Amino acid sequence: QVQLVESGGGLVQAGGSLRLTCAASGRTVSSYTMGWFRQAPGREREFVATIRSSGDRTSYADSVKGRFTISRDNAKNTVYLQMNSLEPGDTAVYYCNARYMGIYDYWGQGTQVTVSS
Repeated sequence: QVQLVESGGGLVQAGGSLRLTCAASGRTVSSYTMGWFRQAPGREREFVATIRSSGDRTSYADSVKGRFTISRDNAKNTVYLQMNSLEPGDTAVYYCNARYMGIYDYWGQGTQVTVSS
């Protein structure tokens, strides 16, 4: 089993920055594709960004390209999401996800990000 714990959320003004951290425990996630998703009130959970196990391939939702950066530190079993130029539309609960070969799929409890205008 893999446990994922997100941190770093909070309240920030539009144009500000936050760095989310996802700490994994239970087993190493170095071979997992890691991702961030978000869910705003009244909306479905949506994809934000993913990073492959080696860290050399990333993917982003169009809405966050150029503003968000996903990274990982396999030695620390941790994934990050650097969020810059935040907008009110980025307000959501952000979830960390770990996936392996379509077999394992783990989610964290989420961290709230609120961007005020």
